[in-house]
Amino acid sequence: MTETNPLPRILITGATGYIGGRLVPRLLEQGYPVRCLVRDPSRLQGRPWQKQVEVVKGDVLEPETLPNALEGVQVAYYLIHSLAAGEDYHERDMRAARNFSQAAQAAGVERLVYLGGLAQPRSALSEHLRSRQETGEALRSGGVPVTEFRAGVIVGSGSLSFELVRYLTERVPIMITPRWVYTRTQPIGIREVLAYLAAALTTPESNGRIIEIGGAEITTYGNMMKSYAQARGLKRLMLPVPVLTPRLSSYWVNIVTPIPAAIARPLIEGMRNENIVRDDSARQLFPDIEPVTYEVSVRRALARLQASNVETAWSDALSTSQGDVPPVILTTQEGMIIERRQRVVAVGPEEIYRVFTGIGGQRGWFYMNWAWRIRGLIDRLIGGVGLRRGRRDPNYVRVGDALDFWRVEAVQPDELLRLRAEMKVPGKAWLQFQTKARDDGRTLLVQTAFFAPKGLAGWLYWYALYPIHALIFSGLVDQIARRAEKIDAEAQRRGEKVKI
Repeated sequence: MTETNPLPRILITGATGYIGGRLVPRLLEQGYPVRCLVRDPSRLQGRPWQKQVEVVKGDVLEPETLPNALEGVQVAYYLIHSLAAGEDYHERDMRAARNFSQAAQAAGVERLVYLGGLAQPRSALSEHLRSRQETGEALRSGGVPVTEFRAGVIVGSGSLSFELVRYLTERVPIMITPRWVYTRTQPIGIREVLAYLAAALTTPESNGRIIEIGGAEITTYGNMMKSYAQARGLKRLMLPVPVLTPRLSSYWVNIVTPIPAAIARPLIEGMRNENIVRDDSARQLFPDIEPVTYEVSVRRALARLQASNVETAWSDALSTSQGDVPPVILTTQEGMIIERRQRVVAVGPEEIYRVFTGIGGQRGWFYMNWAWRIRGLIDRLIGGVGLRRGRRDPNYVRVGDALDFWRVEAVQPDELLRLRAEMKVPGKAWLQFQTKARDDGRTLLVQTAFFAPKGLAGWLYWYALYPIHALIFSGLVDQIARRAEKIDAEAQRRGEKVKI
């Protein structure tokens, strides 16, 4: 006789995002059967919990895909936000939330749990915060009870708010600080956010409630930067200015940090609203959860970053500067420019794989790294993502990871890495590395650049830059081969495997 799990089935939306990707393993640890609704199931490859969850392909903007995902679900977490999807993100948020609310009601879902934005609804909210709160209202419109948590700045390794503070503080010794830097806020650690989200399942009194959550202290964004600088042993000077609009601030953030201006602007506009807990419902409903100070949250985040133990990052989200680009099966077809370079390397596939999956970030691009940096700077200046995003982990990659101005689109251990370009280009581009074992014990290394030009501008772009691309890509494949052979030789001398 098969035993059934007495715990309710949980649906997680936004499992590829920052919050959802961290909530899933915590619910699994507590024994809940978890189902994930994702637009592209391959985006969950590489997650250690992937095989422990049920994955359903669907999109909240496509109502016909939702009934299958919600069938048999008792509780659904709505952790989706369209901030990175463009100027119409508010309309997309509303449409998505209404679709999900109606589908949940039709499927008999007992409750929804949503993480929204903390701010007084009676104040002049920014479009970003208004969208977050109206999303909660849209979720309630279908009649299913909603537990809505409202949080301000979430502090954790890889979180958008923390990365904004971190990069500004790390890279700008003298900061020109506009008025929003002195807005009061109540930052909360990611651990506490996840604790509240999970505890809602065992706290029926939270059903149908709006619950404000925050950390143990009220501070300002300026003081957050000072506290971060102190934790890192940095000396920073702040020069207040009376006028610096969110638009101008977002351009500055775009240049200095990995956060594109399109995301930074609505985020900064929201920083003009105070994010302070004024209702103590959270403490009454969840007395066992003890919020910590901003300093403690920062030290936790830094410890994870220094240990290269970042579970998820804000840039994991599917929406990019080029829009939602579905996975592409690359073929030699009309209109696709393909440049393939091959080298036979006297080592096994695993050594080569370790080298090309370690590319980028602090390690750089092996050949003419200065040229890659110039390309990244140009991309930032024209509103692209640039190279500043780095990589989540220095040695390991998984599908969906941001890698400088690329996105990891496919990974096959010891065999393949495919990167999709997210820099500004007139078309779509990929860079793929592949290993093929040979009968003679050596390995064929294949490096392929794919480019699908958009109109005449795309073709002119490719051929104008072909001489420099040919030089860089030729040197890159040579360096990968040489590094792999060097690593193998050192390993044989030492009788051990050495890291790149």
